[in-house]
Amino acid sequence: MNLKTVAKVAMACLIVIQTMRGRMAAQSVDEVHHRFRLVELGTLGGPNSYFTFITGRSLNNRGLAIGSADTSVAVNPPFCLIDCYLSHAFQWNEGVSRDLGGLPGVPISGSAPNDINARGVVAGLAFNGGVDNVLGLPFFDGVIWKDGQIVDLGTFGGPLSYAAEINNHDQVVGFALNTTPDSFDLGDFCQNYPMPTQMRAFIWRDGVKKDLGTLGGTDSCALYLNEHGLAVGNSFTNSTINLTTGLPTIHPFLWMGEKMVDLRSLGGTIATANGINDRGQVAGESTLAADQIVHAFLWNKGKLTDLGNLGGSSLEVIGFSSTGAIVGKADLPDSQTHDAFLAQDGIMTDLGTQDGDPCSVAIGVNSRGQVVGGSTDCSNFLHAFLWENGHMIDLNSSLPAGSSLTLTQADFISETGEITAEAVLPNGDQRAVLLIPCEENQSDDEECVDATAQPLVSYQTPGSHSLRGASEPSSPLLRLDRAHRTRLSVRGMN
Repeated sequence: MNLKTVAKVAMACLIVIQTMRGRMAAQSVDEVHHRFRLVELGTLGGPNSYFTFITGRSLNNRGLAIGSADTSVAVNPPFCLIDCYLSHAFQWNEGVSRDLGGLPGVPISGSAPNDINARGVVAGLAFNGGVDNVLGLPFFDGVIWKDGQIVDLGTFGGPLSYAAEINNHDQVVGFALNTTPDSFDLGDFCQNYPMPTQMRAFIWRDGVKKDLGTLGGTDSCALYLNEHGLAVGNSFTNSTINLTTGLPTIHPFLWMGEKMVDLRSLGGTIATANGINDRGQVAGESTLAADQIVHAFLWNKGKLTDLGNLGGSSLEVIGFSSTGAIVGKADLPDSQTHDAFLAQDGIMTDLGTQDGDPCSVAIGVNSRGQVVGGSTDCSNFLHAFLWENGHMIDLNSSLPAGSSLTLTQADFISETGEITAEAVLPNGDQRAVLLIPCEENQSDDEECVDATAQPLVSYQTPGSHSLRGASEPSSPLLRLDRAHRTRLSVRGMN
């Protein structure tokens, strides 16, 4: 046995030991008790309502929540995205949901939010009336809702744009299309949406949208923004095809007000940014040399730190906190299952699963180290969880007696511990819900239900069911495979 083989075996053993230690430690700590009041946010007249966890926040620290909800207006393809009802962005505040509407003058004015700032200004998208005739999907513009008005951020001449995040200075980042036909498609590494023309990252400030350029390739997108106006996103670095991916090299960038800084990769040709905090730290994921393995990374003050994975080949970073904590999902060594993970201070922890589910995904994390997400059948979300101090709590234990809801995934947790989650009714309809922590002086409140921490359980294969709009996110390698399949299917339609 040569030295390389010995090193590989030793590393595999170390990963297994660390995973076992994490689970044993989780089972040995004292149980944690939480009491929550559940609020169902309802709809706008149709059957379903949702939160989103693509980029930004679904809840600010004032308790204002944003989501999408069906109206009573029935629509036909290509506007049947999740179901065949017109869906609008809404803002919820103290028991009242306000329909944010769509763009004036657009016949089918669907809309969805992506982020909300401390003052309640919302960034998102709204249908602009155009339709991609090849893919059969509606086009949209990035918008903000402010002071009761919708503001169209426009495009760079192309058919669509996207507003991803907004900070407390009402600065917005996103991407917009120009009119140049695109040789390569970065869309699957920005928002999982194929783009018909070149896309460019932008920052919108004081009514002006600035093209941030690229790292040398044809396309870029900005997806995350901090309170200092620093933006991060992804960009092609050139137009040279890599044999391992069939695409040019993709790197994350940091825009500091003047130009893009290339944050590089961990040796592979695909690396993406997945968040920036107010410390200026950037979270992301990168392939290693040969593009067969994905690791998480943290970029801090010019240094790119490899955080590893959980022993499998693929990983996806989803959530990032103000303290530098990173969460997501990572493949296990069996290559068949994946677990939620928490990476902080250079250590990656396997959070396990719950309820006998074989897989799990962590979606959000706050500065207190509280993690939310869902356990899954490795494809669809089944049970929402809160992980804290080594314990994973099934949030369904916080439902009031007699409730017909099943909480399938938790999307976001605020600094004060309020949680946004997805729920499903017995008939399959979905609801956006809030879980609000109860104060100690509310111990006799009948609406406050005790959610008792449960030890992590061993892996079992449960009976699964598919929920509309509740499938897991996919890793860069899976997105790459899906992008190739999408292009082949589109070509077959021509």
